[in-house]
Amino acid sequence: MKSIVRSLLGLLLRSTRSGTRIVAQIPTRIPSRIPALSLAAAMATLLFSACEPTFAQGPDSAHSGSGNGRGQPVKVMIISMFGPEGQVWLDKLGPWQPIRVAGLSPDYPVVNCNRQEVCVMTTGMGHANAAASLMALTFSDKFDLRRTYFMIAGIAGIDPMQGTIGSAAWAKYLVDFGIQWEVDAREKPDSWPSGYLGINTKGPSDKPPLDYKTEVFKLNPDLADAAYALSKNVMLSDSPEAQAARAKFSYAPANQPPKVIQCDTLASDTWWSGKYTGERARDWTKLVTDGKGVYCTTQQEDNATYEALSRAASVHRVDLNRVAAVRSGSDFDRPYDGQSTADNLLNYAAQGGFAPAIDNLYRAGNPLVQDIATHWTEWRDGVPQR
Repeated sequence: MKSIVRSLLGLLLRSTRSGTRIVAQIPTRIPSRIPALSLAAAMATLLFSACEPTFAQGPDSAHSGSGNGRGQPVKVMIISMFGPEGQVWLDKLGPWQPIRVAGLSPDYPVVNCNRQEVCVMTTGMGHANAAASLMALTFSDKFDLRRTYFMIAGIAGIDPMQGTIGSAAWAKYLVDFGIQWEVDAREKPDSWPSGYLGINTKGPSDKPPLDYKTEVFKLNPDLADAAYALSKNVMLSDSPEAQAARAKFSYAPANQPPKVIQCDTLASDTWWSGKYTGERARDWTKLVTDGKGVYCTTQQEDNATYEALSRAASVHRVDLNRVAAVRSGSDFDRPYDGQSTADNLLNYAAQGGFAPAIDNLYRAGNPLVQDIATHWTEWRDGVPQR
């Protein structure tokens, strides 16, 4: 390597003396007044950078730009939150090219893209990680995301009145459960069903003024309907443990096999469980959506993810009409009759829903991914009307 560097530096110095123009991978035009020694140092820096074990000299750098069309185009960006959610896609849709993006989670520092221009990123769990990673992605010059379809695909707790373990739910509303006032339930007024109420309201049934502007988001219903139509008949994964867990419920759909459904998702960094909190989740969703939303899955990230995309959309880097969200049930959000809430929370893994829920992200989400990627002329300018 030293000999290669020495030879190239010599070539650069000779060309500087003779006036020959050398076209190298130097990102900016170098003024003629820079001395040859500075040119040599710059060339050495570039050469040593090229030897780093990254994809800095791969296709991503060839397409890097300012977010206005010179970055690598992406048809679908799959957004996962932690390793297993992303891995199910990486195992099935490769080969992949990893593209390092500054500002992503140190646990998941690359975006993986395949030849179909389908990419997978992992944000890290929780509101803060999701928002920070999406901001890093959307303001990176590595990609052109103006026509990209974003698909949030993650596991979640599920309301047994709306679905069951393994069910995959396409949402039309993203609701933030964390932006509320709360008093300890042991100190609440007797007339309140729980300790929750909207910020700057007088009681739990009052709709708040939505001053934060992130309490609720409505996704493009045409995209949600298209995603559901493409996936509603797929065979979903199941497990004996999940079958045993759902059999403990005396009512449907909790005790039925999993299927693809449509209902809405609720975000909160607090991982909660229980009948009364679950009832508040249902009521809160209806309250902030003016009765249009139906709560069914609980997770931690989606409102933060969407808000970051909204910031990028405000400067025309992404299109908010191209955001879809699917969440698969990995555990029930409340106990069956006779089970304690503490047992439901502490022993959630015993429900056996994790593996089927992960697999069903792919089974439910891939029909949309493949339809966009293989019929791009229909999707390029927006959701097709079929």
